[in-house]
Amino acid sequence: MLACHFPSPLAPGDELFVVAPSGALRELTAIQAGIALWETQGYRVKLLPGLDERQGYLAGTDAHRRQQLLTALQAPQCRGILCARGGFGGTRLLESWQWPAGQAKWLIGFSDITSLLWSFAQQGRGGVHGPLLTTLRQEPDWSRQRLFDWVAGRAIAPLSGQGWQSGTATGPLLPANLTVATHLLGTVHEPDLTGVILALEDVNEAPYRLDRMLTHWRMLGKLAAVAGIAIGRFSRCEPPEHVPSLSVAAVLRDRLGDLGIPVVAGLPFGHDGANAALPVGAFATLNGDAGTLVVHRSTSGSDLLAD
Repeated sequence: MLACHFPSPLAPGDELFVVAPSGALRELTAIQAGIALWETQGYRVKLLPGLDERQGYLAGTDAHRRQQLLTALQAPQCRGILCARGGFGGTRLLESWQWPAGQAKWLIGFSDITSLLWSFAQQGRGGVHGPLLTTLRQEPDWSRQRLFDWVAGRAIAPLSGQGWQSGTATGPLLPANLTVATHLLGTVHEPDLTGVILALEDVNEAPYRLDRMLTHWRMLGKLAAVAGIAIGRFSRCEPPEHVPSLSVAAVLRDRLGDLGIPVVAGLPFGHDGANAALPVGAFATLNGDAGTLVVHRSTSGSDLLAD
């Protein structure tokens, strides 16, 4: 079963490094606003040189982006890594990649950052599937506070949605962008899915493509060991007008509804709306009857936040 340990909580004065491991930056206004919000918590935020480099849709060459990430991971003063934006490119960094040993650090992002978060978790290190620097200013107050609370060692509130399949399951929480996670299946960066609460979101994927991906998971047998499924927002995934199609909800119910495990939909995470922070590898309880997802700070009396 997936077992992740988190860094010790952040405290005012701690230094956070900004990296762009995926897509090229389109403008700096949103990033500057995100940095300002982290600074209101008393943290010092450092932008690494070359953050605005570009190679087509990528934030610089693979070597450049790898070096940015490596610099942040190896800097003794860096307590956390804030990913600038998603897009695409994180998976490319994982080719021939070895996570360096050393001080535990927070890793925060979502969407394409799923690739790094999953590989991080496969190494037993917990990260946070949550707002990027470019999206943080768009978050409602409660969502920003949820992120700040978790990294500072404070409890976070349950999330509420709609129960689709009844039952209760407790296990490590494994959030993901469905498309990115699908392309990690079968690689050395795929975490152990046994007993996990899988939390899925996506954007700009037509229903038939969602169907194709989830069918791939089923044919690989990857959903057989999962303990529960939490469904977030599937944004801009509606089919084109006048094209015969199943709805997104119909596809998700069809592909996930016969697994005999609790399923809760409509949870507030993902693109184009509130993106509640979900700690990767923290123990959580999914209740399909109450329609809730509860994240625990510890399990069986052992503190998961210890270094």
